Amino acid sequence: MRILLLTHYWAPETGAPQKRWGWLAHGLVGRGHELAVLAPAPHYPAGRLLDTDPRHAPGAACRDATGALVHRTAFRPYDAGLGGRGADQAVAAADAVRLGLRRFSGARRPDVVVGTVPGLPTLPAALALGRVLRRPVVAELRDAWPDILDSASSWAGGERPGLRRRAVAAVRGAVPPVITRLERDADAVVTTTESFAAVLRERGLGRVVTVRNTSPTGIQAPRPVPTVRQDGALHVLYLGTVGRAQGLVSAVRATDLAAQQGTPVLLRIVGDGAEAAAVRAEAARLGAPVQVLEPVPAEAVGEQYAWADTVLVSLQDWPAMSLTVPSKLYEVLATGRHISGAVAGEAAAILRDCGAGDVVVPQDPQALAGLWAELATDRTRLAPTGGGRWLAEHVREEALVSRYESLLEEVAGV
Repeated sequence: MRILLLTHYWAPETGAPQKRWGWLAHGLVGRGHELAVLAPAPHYPAGRLLDTDPRHAPGAACRDATGALVHRTAFRPYDAGLGGRGADQAVAAADAVRLGLRRFSGARRPDVVVGTVPGLPTLPAALALGRVLRRPVVAELRDAWPDILDSASSWAGGERPGLRRRAVAAVRGAVPPVITRLERDADAVVTTTESFAAVLRERGLGRVVTVRNTSPTGIQAPRPVPTVRQDGALHVLYLGTVGRAQGLVSAVRATDLAAQQGTPVLLRIVGDGAEAAAVRAEAARLGAPVQVLEPVPAEAVGEQYAWADTVLVSLQDWPAMSLTVPSKLYEVLATGRHISGAVAGEAAAILRDCGAGDVVVPQDPQALAGLWAELATDRTRLAPTGGGRWLAEHVREEALVSRYESLLEEVAGV
């Protein structure tokens, strides 16, 4: 089977989308399928070209470590702000259509086209390409689109007066029906959570399949948490994207509250993203016991988990977040470390089901501070079990690749 994938994110960039399609690509190619990828030159998250390797330049084509043949499209450099990122995604998607028509017409046509979202413009680009090539299209929705647009004002930094607020309101009103129509135009839809798949079926989408994320291979479980730390503090780790959707300013405030109430706690945030500056500023303003560190390479992740007593998994309290399971949750489950889950919906249900940690209401600093006070007092709660068993039952990589493969073969009719 010949598969053509449109995506805005690909290695050597690092992040959840890149990791997801890293193992999916490796698995599909390993089963004898041809995978071609249309992705922009690597420029995430800084908005600038990551390196000068000619194999990554716009227009280049190179087979990577997964076995996929990656065709690089143009991109638009950006700085902070959603507007620049949106324009970049639109430029890359438009160039993917142009390059796709040039390189995959005639005898080189794929059997099926896949468009993975976000970026959102990838969806209409994949549908347009599939229509011209007369090939079926699978839409992969890694987030709850269009539901997540209900929180558009929060992305933009809260309610703003004047033109910007009216523009956000217009987007919230006009765009969701368009996205839903695009989803219906696809021959099949892939989600990463069962809860969002159920929502889409209720909206009348016929062929919806869930292919979850999974934990990275090769994660070494750290040694058990000691009964006491030399510094006497509860070590709380957040490792990952420091973006709007994670709401980590609330975690900083929880740390400050816990410290004021006498709980010896230290929060370490390792990562970068759109909210990193705001998180640093809030920690400095409060004088909270918080460290904000730059991202670490994959080989250094184990040291961070060894430092931790509990690992924070946090999401905003936006309604769409209840339909989301952060891919980081699966990684932390694989380590065996206790999880402080400031999450709702399906992510909270997974944590409760496998008993791998504790759940509090998202974006409630007092509730999170209270949990950390309890954990600091009773460290026996920091040795949960069940995470590995849940992963083995629900997100085995081989089974997930098989599920995706079966859907693609069904849609392509091969």
